[in-house]
Amino acid sequence: MALTLRSSTSFLSHVDPASKLLHKPTDEAPPCCVSVPPAPSRRPRALRAAAATATAPSPATHRAPAEAAELLHGGGAGQQHGLPRGGVPVYVMLPLDTVGPGGQLSRQRAVAASLMALRGAGVEGVMVDVWWGVVEREGPGRYDWEAYAELVRMVERAGLRLQAVMSFHQCGGNVGDTCNIPLPPWVLEEMSSNPNIVYTDRSGRRNPEYISLGCDTLPVLRGRTPIQVYTDYMRSFRQRFRDYLGNVIAEIQVGMGPCGELRYPSYPEANGTWRFPGIGEFQCYDKYMRASLEAAAVASGHEEWGRGGPHDAGEYKQMPDDTGFFRREGTWSTEYGHFFLEWYSGMLLEHGDRVMDAAEAVFGGTGATLSAKVAGIHWHYRTRSHAAELTAGYYNTRGRDGYAPIARMLAKRGAVLNFTCMEMKDEQQPQHASCSPELLVQQVKAATSAAGVQLAGENALERYDDAAFSQVVSTARGAGLAAFTYLRMNKTLFDGDNWGRFVSFVRAMADGGARPALPRCDTGHSDLYVGFVDAAKERKAAEAKGAATTAAL
Repeated sequence: MALTLRSSTSFLSHVDPASKLLHKPTDEAPPCCVSVPPAPSRRPRALRAAAATATAPSPATHRAPAEAAELLHGGGAGQQHGLPRGGVPVYVMLPLDTVGPGGQLSRQRAVAASLMALRGAGVEGVMVDVWWGVVEREGPGRYDWEAYAELVRMVERAGLRLQAVMSFHQCGGNVGDTCNIPLPPWVLEEMSSNPNIVYTDRSGRRNPEYISLGCDTLPVLRGRTPIQVYTDYMRSFRQRFRDYLGNVIAEIQVGMGPCGELRYPSYPEANGTWRFPGIGEFQCYDKYMRASLEAAAVASGHEEWGRGGPHDAGEYKQMPDDTGFFRREGTWSTEYGHFFLEWYSGMLLEHGDRVMDAAEAVFGGTGATLSAKVAGIHWHYRTRSHAAELTAGYYNTRGRDGYAPIARMLAKRGAVLNFTCMEMKDEQQPQHASCSPELLVQQVKAATSAAGVQLAGENALERYDDAAFSQVVSTARGAGLAAFTYLRMNKTLFDGDNWGRFVSFVRAMADGGARPALPRCDTGHSDLYVGFVDAAKERKAAEAKGAATTAAL
C-alpha cells in the first residue's frame, strides 16, 4: 500500500454518516485494501429501519409507550440500554448541584455547552440526580419538576439521552459530595420528632442520609409509609415526563440507600466518623430494626440473639483482626454469626425488593430501563470475613456469594445492576487494606450472568488518566457491560489533556474495547481507513468544544 503512515486508532471515530464517502455510487465501492467501518447509530436496528421509510415524529410527541419499549429495549431482563451494536454506550454524570437546593437549574449556559461537547465526543447521554430533597421540599405531595423539565429539554436538544436517578438520599458527607442537599424539610421535622426513623449505630449515632428500612411499611411520614412516599414521587415523575420516558429518558435508576446505593450507611465520612480502610459498623439499632431482630431471634429459637447486634464487631476505623467478630476464625463464622448476617442482609434485600416492586409498577411499559446501584466495597475483600461488605449489608464471605441474591432480586424486575469501581486495579491499592476490586468485579459479573441480569458500570473515584480508562475498557470487554457512566462532568474533565484522553476512551468503548481489524492486503500496517479525514475533523471539533466548555465553566 502506498500510504504507510502509522496512526493510532485510539482517536479515530467511525465515518460520519453525512460524509460523502458513504454516498458514492455503487460502482465506486472502496477497494479491498480500504476498510470502511459501519456508520455509528444511536438507535437500535428497528428504529433505523423505520427512519429510513418515514420521517420520525418529534421524540416528545406521538409515541406509543409499549412500542417504544419494544424497539428500545426488547422488554424483560434482556432489555438493552439502547446501545450501539457491538459497543458500550458511555454516559457522564452531571454535577451534583445541577439542580440546586432551591430548585433552580445551575449554570445553564455552561451545561448547554458541555452537553454539546459531550455529544460531539460520541457520548450517549448524561446522568442526573433527581433529588427528593429538592423536588418535594415545599411539603408532602407538592412536587416541583420545573428545573428538571428544562434540563430534559436541554438534553433532548443536544441529541443525548438521560439516566434519571430517583435520589431518595441526602447529598453531603460521603466521598465526592461537593454540595449539601438534605432530605425534604418536612421529613427532617419527622426525624426530629421520631429519631428512630433513621439508621442508628451501636453507640447511638443517628445517620440522616436515608430513611431506615426498618420502617419501610410503617406510616411514619405524616400518615404514609416510606415506600408509599417513594411510589408517589415516582408516579408524579412519570406523569410529568411521560412524553420523554423510553426515548430521551432512557433509564430510571432507583435509589435505595446512601449515595443511591442498595446498602446500609456503614462507612460515613461526615465528621471523620469513618476512614478508609475501616471495617465500618452495623446499622441496626433504631427501634424498628431492633424489633425486627428480636422477632427473628424468637423465631429461630434463640431469643437471646435478639438483644442487639454483635458486641464484638469493633468500631468504624478498625481492621478485621482487631475485632472478635471479623477476625479469621471470628464470630462471623459461628451459628450466631450466620443468624445475624442472614437477618441483616435479608432485611436489605427485602427493602430492595419493595422499592423495585414499586418502581416496576410505576415505570413498567414506559420503555425506560430500570436499574439499581450496588456499591463496590473492595477493601478487605481478600480476607475471610469480608468485613466491610458485611457491615454494608452484603453477606459475602470466603465461602458465600452475597451478590447472587441481589442479582436474582433485580432479575425479577428486569432491572440492570449498576456496579462501581470499574476503573480500579488490584495493584494500585494499599497492601494493608487487602483490596481486590478486580476479583470483586469478576464475582459480580458471574452473579449477574447466572441470574440473567445486565451489568452496567461506573468509576468509583474521579480519574482522568490513561491507566483508569484502559482498565474500564478492559473490564467492559471482559464483563460485557450494558453501559458505563463516567464520574463526573466538571471543569477538570474539559481541560486539554484530560478531554483528549476522555474522547479516545469514549471511542474505544464504542468499538467494544477492541481495535478494529485491518484488511489482509494492508501489509504496511498503516492502520488507516477511508474515514481517517472525517475522523480527524471530528476529533478537532470535539477538542474545540471541550476547550470552549472549559472557558464557559
